[in-house]
Amino acid sequence: MAEGLRLDPGTIEEIVTICDTMLETLREAARHASDLADAPSFGGFKSAEDLRTGFVHKARGTPESLFERLQQFAAVLENMRETFASGDEGFLATEHDWSAVLNASGQGGR
Repeated sequence: MAEGLRLDPGTIEEIVTICDTMLETLREAARHASDLADAPSFGGFKSAEDLRTGFVHKARGTPESLFERLQQFAAVLENMRETFASGDEGFLATEHDWSAVLNASGQGGR
């Protein structure tokens, strides 16, 4: 069935360009998410410091944090981009199951 699938060079180029745009957007978002870890204190009370600590952990520092999730998404997208950029033969030869890739990065089913 895969033998019938062909992507013309223009389509491949367009897909790679879209991936590049998406990667730049994800990287910029990750830079902003990283900056969120430098949140100032929300006040002098213990509850305010607890709130700040929770906010910082959601921003960066755990596998589930915003920064790390954006990095994971970028890694999957980079893999997809490279697959398409390798051309028609590379695309057809790739035996990636994208749901398995997403599951491996902790994203499947979410």
